[in-house]
Amino acid sequence: MDTKPDDPVQYALPVGEHSLNLNEGLGKRLTLRFTGKIFCQECGDRTRTSYSQGFCFKCSQTLAQADLCIMRPHTCHHHLGTCREPAWGEAHCFAPHTVYLANSSGLKVGITRSHQMLTRWMDQGALEAIPIASVRNRRDSGLIEIALSQHLPDRTNWRHMLSGVEKPVDLKAERDRVYALWQKDFPGEKLENSEPVRFKYPVVQYPSKVVSLNPEKQPDLSGILLGIKGQYLILDSGVLNIRKHGGYEVEAGFETAE
Repeated sequence: MDTKPDDPVQYALPVGEHSLNLNEGLGKRLTLRFTGKIFCQECGDRTRTSYSQGFCFKCSQTLAQADLCIMRPHTCHHHLGTCREPAWGEAHCFAPHTVYLANSSGLKVGITRSHQMLTRWMDQGALEAIPIASVRNRRDSGLIEIALSQHLPDRTNWRHMLSGVEKPVDLKAERDRVYALWQKDFPGEKLENSEPVRFKYPVVQYPSKVVSLNPEKQPDLSGILLGIKGQYLILDSGVLNIRKHGGYEVEAGFETAE
């Protein structure tokens, strides 16, 4: 889903050549019909299975953006001369990165390319986030993240994030606590004067029980759209992870709820 920072966050779902404004559909019945066709988001070929959330098997084995080091940035091997696509790596991994703290399902540490910081926070459903360090490349940010993950979580509990239960976190105090753990050999620059950024999501009602919808088992999905948070649609029939189904052909539309 495409996101735009606002109060609340604005969401749009690309469907073919069109874009469906999801905020305007709150309270309406959303119908999603998955045709069973899956297309690689890189080469466009049809594939029976989506690998790495959007690629065919061939692209998943040859693209740098589908390599394991994308999920584990501290294992970046570009400097060893073994990157699948050196030019892509130089453009994407050797750009400024930010290490941050966020409160999505509770406190966590994370990293992102600096220019897409807000998008990254919205995509994970962060209630609030604060940058704590700036580094020159992805590997350096990953080295800091993996070291700090020994002391605090580095993942979001998506079920808790969608439960609507907010656990207040003093991000400035947590930043100071993290700085007390800061190792002298950490690369980059600490951002000691940064301020937290808070997000509000378009949710009118959170589910009493978080039930995941699976288009593989139920290709025709329908329900009243109760909210959007992170990359999840919250329907009265369950929740759907949109990012997980990148490349899936789908027909989507709203009808007024009775």
